[in-house]
Amino acid sequence: MNSSPSLPWDIPADWPAPDADARALSARLIELIRTEIDQAQGFLDFARFMELALYAPGLGYYSAGARKFGAGGDFVTAPEVSPLFAQCIANSWVSVRRQLGGGDILELGAGSGAMAADLLAQLERLDQLPDRYCILERSADLRERQRLHLAQAVPQLLARVQWLDAPPTAAWRGLLVANEVLDALPVNLFHWHLDQVNELGVTWQGATFGPVERPAPEALRVLVESWAQQLEWRGDYRSECNLSLTPWLQSVTAQLDAGAALLIDCGYPRHEYYHPERAQGTLLCHYRHRAHADALLLPGLQDITAHVDFTAVAEAADHCGMTVSGFTTQGHFLIDAGIEQMLSDAQNHTAGDYLRIVTQAKTLLLPGEMGERFKCMLLTRALEPGIRGFGGRDLRGRL
Repeated sequence: MNSSPSLPWDIPADWPAPDADARALSARLIELIRTEIDQAQGFLDFARFMELALYAPGLGYYSAGARKFGAGGDFVTAPEVSPLFAQCIANSWVSVRRQLGGGDILELGAGSGAMAADLLAQLERLDQLPDRYCILERSADLRERQRLHLAQAVPQLLARVQWLDAPPTAAWRGLLVANEVLDALPVNLFHWHLDQVNELGVTWQGATFGPVERPAPEALRVLVESWAQQLEWRGDYRSECNLSLTPWLQSVTAQLDAGAALLIDCGYPRHEYYHPERAQGTLLCHYRHRAHADALLLPGLQDITAHVDFTAVAEAADHCGMTVSGFTTQGHFLIDAGIEQMLSDAQNHTAGDYLRIVTQAKTLLLPGEMGERFKCMLLTRALEPGIRGFGGRDLRGRL
């Protein structure tokens, strides 16, 4: 988060300007956040600001109606890059389903619906459909977009899809899939300097939002002090952490009697995440395919993310009674899940289609693209090893 505030609309001249409707929506969100700042006596912790900016009903980035995903949105996720991504996850599901003798798939935050449609289509081809395909989606707007996409792409399978308002309350078995979900969970920001730990928050500075600091609450202070000592920080160090990760994971896996959770996101093991040289954190915003670090700009009109501390995910899994059964890069996950065979089969397509498929695969696989930046973690409960995607490079030792 920038140390000097900018006006909410003070964006570079070469960025597409939001239209009047978008500005009006953002203005309403700004008033909502200002009210909370006033109620919090001038200091709103960043996690709450991020929660409102992304998820405030009808106003937050993921709750309002603007297009977010794909070439016409703000960023592109792996399912929009190529159906190969979902087809590889289909092979992971087949491994789980064979052990369980059936079960459900639960997708968290289904975005445009592209992965759900591609996954269901591939599983129909393999005769390996789940009993139910459940989507846990907070945004009413995204739900409708997902429903429309599925109705167009796989109309014969739409009846198998259910949208949930909250995590399952009854016991279930199967596979939970969360692709680029953890990076959008609200995080707390901190500033460490000479053994002093401050929490960074948001205040109102006359005409715009601005950053503000105060001594960190004890839970945050203890964490940061332990990391500073272990990793030998020097000078100023600013970063973020997700204090709600364990309760979040508990909420989405509590009723999973047997099965797996597949978590795919941009992130690092802790010793890399909080490396002394990564002293400005990982907070990143996306607006119309422009990436920048000012989370106070364009409230409700830009995505706000932070990389994932996968060591923290492993710790949360242990607390929730889940086993970390795999951790690898996205590239190695896709290779072990069968993408090379899929590319071989694609040679039967026309030359133009084959070139397009290979180009898409490179985006998913190459280290300079998504292949190394994104990691895949497999959490299991009452499940034996051998899930497709995690039989290759094993990075659990780095956690």
